[in-house]
Amino acid sequence: MPGMVTVRAVHTADLDPAGRRTARALLFEVFGAEMTEQDWSHCLGGMHVLAWEGGELIGHAAVVQRRLVNGGRVLRVGYLEGVAVRRDRQRRGTGGLLMDEAERIAMSGHQLGALAASEAGVPFYLARGWRRWPGPTWALGPHGRQRTSEDDGGIYLLGGEGELDPAADLVCDWREGDLW
Repeated sequence: MPGMVTVRAVHTADLDPAGRRTARALLFEVFGAEMTEQDWSHCLGGMHVLAWEGGELIGHAAVVQRRLVNGGRVLRVGYLEGVAVRRDRQRRGTGGLLMDEAERIAMSGHQLGALAASEAGVPFYLARGWRRWPGPTWALGPHGRQRTSEDDGGIYLLGGEGELDPAADLVCDWREGDLW
């Protein structure tokens, strides 16, 4: 029988090697072949929100800082990565507990929150007040702006309603692997 779930946030720098291995293993277990080492690296360098049940890690979300450009404005964004709950613990409220803390971190330390949602995650994020970015997406890379049309319709934002121009492009900073 499931026990009480506790959630704690810890910076990557304070996550011991065993904690890192456990979090990485959870994400590879939940996402399977869709998870890559580059995806894991995108989770590092910010805050990890960890859900524990007894001594077992059952959920993870990371909030990392990124820069987005919209209509000539550069925005500091709390970008969510690696949001997952162990399959045998899904649909029991753990995802909501993770998101409560991840959203608090994103919104208190940044101008807005952003994430790239999987198709399965869309209803969950919409129910929490995230909204789909309606326009085109781009990345600012080593050779200038690069169109990321495969990500159009899959980027979700929290907050920043008065700061974003929906008629302008949304441009993310460059990184290896999935740009969004």
